[in-house]
Formats: sequence, structure tokens, C-alpha cells
Amino acid sequence: MKSPLLLLALTAGLAAVASEDWSQWRGPHFNGSSTIAPQPAQFSKSDARWVTPLPAPAGSTPVVTGDRIFLTTPDSSKNLNLICLDARKGTLLWTRTIAVGDKDKGRNNMAAPSPVTDGKRVIAMFGTGDIAAFDLEGRELWKRPLYKDYGRFAIMWIYGSSPLLDGGQLIIPVLQRDEMPSDYPLFDGKPERESFLLSLDPETGATRWKVARTTDSTKESHESYATPIPYSGAEGRQIIVVGGDHVSGHRPATGEEIWRARLYQKRDDWYRIVTSPVTADGLIIACGPKGQPVVAFRDGGKGDVTSSQRVWEFSEAPTDWATPLLYDGSLYVLDGGRRMLTRLDPRSGKPQWSGKLDVTEPIWSSPTGVDGKIYFVSEKGTVFVVAAGPEFKVLNRVDLDEGPVRSSVVPTREGILVRTAGNLYCFGTR
Repeated sequence: MKSPLLLLALTAGLAAVASEDWSQWRGPHFNGSSTIAPQPAQFSKSDARWVTPLPAPAGSTPVVTGDRIFLTTPDSSKNLNLICLDARKGTLLWTRTIAVGDKDKGRNNMAAPSPVTDGKRVIAMFGTGDIAAFDLEGRELWKRPLYKDYGRFAIMWIYGSSPLLDGGQLIIPVLQRDEMPSDYPLFDGKPERESFLLSLDPETGATRWKVARTTDSTKESHESYATPIPYSGAEGRQIIVVGGDHVSGHRPATGEEIWRARLYQKRDDWYRIVTSPVTADGLIIACGPKGQPVVAFRDGGKGDVTSSQRVWEFSEAPTDWATPLLYDGSLYVLDGGRRMLTRLDPRSGKPQWSGKLDVTEPIWSSPTGVDGKIYFVSEKGTVFVVAAGPEFKVLNRVDLDEGPVRSSVVPTREGILVRTAGNLYCFGTR
């Protein structure tokens, strides 16, 4: 018979492991990092522990709780589905259709948002404005067509933000054009709309609050594909939001804005923002688009903190698509257009090294840090493993050749998950 102290230690250990499940778009710490180890460095395509065919490409990243993997995808009939897989074997456990009417525009489709799970339920949202929750066995808990209450989303390249589940509420950002052009996907004949933050009860799907998120930006610069993150600082718990040329902090209970900062002084009609924010050592870090800098602001301000709280900016190889990674005390910024990875000191913004990736195509995925390594995938499906250390060193390159790929790598207890246009791969160490 095990002693009470041993049982307590085992329970605590299991809870710690479970807390590292990749349950949201940027993982358990909202910064792209995990502590689940070991993870593989040297592997090839033929070394996959399992490979599961997927019905269609999508930019969403899988999420994991326990031995279950959830991902969203269209199918050949343009249904929009949530899929559940066994993490140990990759076998399909269930599929649920949440909406119909997938559309493509540019490099995106309606299955861009990643699902989210709290270990009791999984919630999936699509660019159509349809959202639904299921228990882990696939039983529907609630379903809601948000567009019936708030209109179709006015996002040029299709809505791509993922929901945030934190503090017992589900936060959905809709930062969009204030006048929806008629050629936008799912134009509903109602051109006028506002940007807003929405809080839902994750148990019922009911609205808790909705607040406008205003900006002085113009045209496409209203639009954001970023996902909010939670942050605890001088003003308590906050929700950090990026879009409309600004980064801002909001009170979780009401959505009230505490502070905001303009990310760059240059104004442009077409400065949509793709990357999500990240936090480090009392700093809120956000990225401007299309060559504008990565900027850090000190926590603790109120109102307009553009000048008062600005700490540093990095312009040498900024990111337009990939959300930065905070891992083991360093900030990693991936410039997917120029295929450059830079390691920064997050306190000063000073580069520590920068390295070129040997591919010709862009890299859309955001970097993932785990077990002393950084993982990401190019558009054609080339997986890179880079050392998270004092010098730039590529440890491995695996050409899966199954593009287009826009999903990010996910670490699990079975190995890393890599989503391509046609398959989900699991590469493990055993």
C-alpha cells in the first residue's frame, strides 16, 4: 500500500504533467514553450511513430489534453469539422461537423482558428462565425452561430484568431474593418460594423460581456488575426490584445481597456496584424506588420502609454507572420519572409544571434520551444529543429514535402505533432 505522502507526490506529478498539455494556440504558458521532454532532435520522415491522413489543408494548430488530440479541418464537401484523435496511436476517435460552407481566400480558409480545451470540454470556432463546445467523448454541450448576433466577420483574408480560455471565460477577439467591402468572404450585405471583444461562458456559450475595441487606424489596418493572451502584472490579471495598429490591456471581468500603446508611427491603410503578443519579465511584447518593429512596453501604465512605457524595439529582422517564442529566458523572433531566426534578450531587445534557414519558400508557422530545441515548419513542409542555445545551430531538417503548411509544431508526451496539408505526423523519441 502506497503511503499518503507518496500518493500526494504522484498526484502532484500527474497534475504538473497535465498542466503542460498544449491546450491553446500558444501552449500552456501562452508563449510557445513547453517542458514536456524528451523530444526528438534526429528523425526522418520514415521514423514517424504514426501518421494520420487529414481530409484537407488548414492553418489551425492541434491542441492536446491527456491522450486526446483535437484539430479543425474542412473536408471535400466543404463541411467544417472538429476531429478527435488518440494521441498514442493517431487513430480517429470521432468527428463532428460544426458548420458548412468552407471558402478559400489567399492562403487561408475557414478552419484557421485553433480549438481550445480545459480538459473537460473542447471548443472550436470557424471563420464563418460558428462556435461549438463538446465533451471529450464528442457529445455536444452547446453551439452558437455568432454571426446571427454580431454579423459576419469583416476580415480580408478570412478570420484567423483563436479563442482564449482563461479564468473561467472564453474570450473571442473580432478586430475587423469598420466598413465591410462587398468582395469579402461571406459578405452579408451590411457594410457597417465595429471591432469588439466578446466574453462567453464556456459552459453554456452565453454572452457575459461585449465591448467595443476602437482604433484610429484605417481600412485593412483595422483587421487582426492575433489571439489574445492573459497576463498578471501591476494592474492584476489582464487580457492583452493586438490589432488596429495598437496593443492594449483589458480587465477580464468587464473588457474595460486599462492602457494602450501604438506599435509604430507610420500609418498605412494595409497594416493588418497577424502575430499574437507575448510577455516576459514585466514586459508586453508585440509585433508590427510588414517590416515594422517588434516592440516591448513596461507593465504598469494606464491610458496611452505609447511613449511612457516603451522600453525597446527590434527592427533588424522583425516578424510579420510568426508569433515570437519566449523560451528559457530568451525571445526568438522568426522572420518567415526572409527565413531568419533571431534570438534576443527580452529585457533589452538586443540580438544575441541570428541565423538563415536554408529554404526558398516562406515559413508561416510560429516557433515552438521544448527540451532545449526550437521547432517550426516551412510552407512546403520542411521541419527545422534548431538548438535553443548560445549560438545558432540547425540540429535537423526533415523534408516532408506536403505543403501548404501553416500550422505550428505541438509537443506531446508521445512526441511532436506536425500538421501538413495531407497528414498529421507524430515524431517521438521511443
